[in-house]
Amino acid sequence: MKNLKNNGNYIRYTIHAALIAAVYAALTIWLAPISFGQQQIRVAEALAILPAFTPAAIPGLFIGCALANTVSFLGLPDLIFGSLATLISAQLTYMISKAVKEREVWLQIVLLPLPAVLVNTVIIGVMLSVLLSIPMWMAMLGVLTGQALSCYGIGAPLFLLLRGYLRRTRSRVTGS
Repeated sequence: MKNLKNNGNYIRYTIHAALIAAVYAALTIWLAPISFGQQQIRVAEALAILPAFTPAAIPGLFIGCALANTVSFLGLPDLIFGSLATLISAQLTYMISKAVKEREVWLQIVLLPLPAVLVNTVIIGVMLSVLLSIPMWMAMLGVLTGQALSCYGIGAPLFLLLRGYLRRTRSRVTGS
């Protein structure tokens, strides 16, 4: 019976990761004209808050980013460094979510999107500067702007929406 439960958890984890990967990749590819390049707004980065809800988001975001970056005009460097930046920021977001108390919503809204903004600004900014031969500050500013818009402008409201939904769902299930 215990193995079945663990197997069920593994299946649920895998499905969550796959769904997150699919949504991330689909959004990025669908919005490709604004998802790649020096001035980019990768709307799918709003999903960077998902590790606060499930650890399955860590591989989900990584795989989704890797899939999306297969269509990048920057080629293999974007596939490697972009996916790595997403993996690092997802892991950091998960760690922050465990450290911040659930009732401190304002702190969660400030801190949870921060790794995706900072890690991508540095890693993707350096990559763009090297590959596109542009000043590093300009590349980083472009990434910072797009990441802040996606992660705080869309991701923070998404966090509040999901948080509220999960609280209502849990209270219905537990009867509290």
